[in-house]
Amino acid sequence: MMIDVKRILAPTDFSEYSAGALDYACSLADLFDAELHLLHVLELHASSTPVFAGGLALNPLVRESREAAEKALLQVASGRKAVRATVIGPPFLEILRYANDNAIDLIVMGTHGRSGLAHVLVGSVAERVVRKASCPVLTVRHPEHKFEMPFDKLPARRVSDPEAPQ
Repeated sequence: MMIDVKRILAPTDFSEYSAGALDYACSLADLFDAELHLLHVLELHASSTPVFAGGLALNPLVRESREAAEKALLQVASGRKAVRATVIGPPFLEILRYANDNAIDLIVMGTHGRSGLAHVLVGSVAERVVRKASCPVLTVRHPEHKFEMPFDKLPARRVSDPEAPQ
């Protein structure tokens, strides 16, 4: 089976985690000669963003936030040809919507590597995208985030010689 990747989506929240994933996305875009899409999702909360009769689009805070995000997005992979977009909404949902609307073949995104209570309280955008995306998703952990296998803390298991007397 031949893998044909024509469009790669790299969502970014401008964190160091997203930057690490962007390196992978750029390398894969070069490898497959694929179009790179960079997406930032503005997540607005009702408690901090009042909605007036004109809606969110007319709210000065929303407009300023969007303009700042669009400016920052130009600095991501600067000098590189890419489709850049900023949208408003729940990040996991907007990433999925963008991927479907733009026939994305691969999503490459960073993961913060939260676990335990932090994961339960904050949730994981990457996990939701992996579960719901209609295309493959590559998640990239930050290089400084060392993963320890659970069995590293267990004593070594001895494999017995089948020919040895029991």
